Amino acid sequence: MEKKRLSILFAIGAIFLIQGSILIGEELAPLKVDLQYRRVMEWRRERDEFFKTHERSPLPPERKRNFKCLNYYPFDPNYIFSGQIERYHFYINDPKYYAILLTNKGTHKRYIRYGKFHFRLEDKEHAIEIYKSILSDYLLILFKDTTNGKETYEGGRYIDAEILAGYKLILDFNMAYHPPCAYNNKLICALPPRENMLEIPIPAGEKNSK
Repeated sequence: MEKKRLSILFAIGAIFLIQGSILIGEELAPLKVDLQYRRVMEWRRERDEFFKTHERSPLPPERKRNFKCLNYYPFDPNYIFSGQIERYHFYINDPKYYAILLTNKGTHKRYIRYGKFHFRLEDKEHAIEIYKSILSDYLLILFKDTTNGKETYEGGRYIDAEILAGYKLILDFNMAYHPPCAYNNKLICALPPRENMLEIPIPAGEKNSK
């Protein structure tokens, strides 16, 4: 069980399992926000432990020895969104079934196009593409925003999520994290697609180290 947990931590950054009961219409009730806060704090603690101690940490040995913790924006419930996934129904032989994403090394990674998620922020409607790993049931959201290259990693950030009952999703930007190549340029990471380049700042989740 421990081996499986650590494998997931390396592959997608963290474990994030939320039961469908957390959804209250399209908003989170105050008590559920508190629950989410505690889950986010635990997720951050687990990531620090993984980076510091695990043999598959993305940190090079010289950085790992001096590592203390990752840096994050303060938790902000205004960057938590819940709702229905606009699912895609492509057949496996349809060219649109797979998304071929460019990597930081100029190669490509292949994901399944799962759907699209709509959310409202700063009085505007936004949409973000959702992908699924071929080898996992977890959803992956790769995105860029106007904090990249300033307060956050220039190559964008990731969010992992779970498919909830009724094909719903909780998109929590407090759990946005830098891909492994942000810490080790020998690693290969997929880059966010053009469709997920948000022209607004998302001051939530992981930020550059101090």
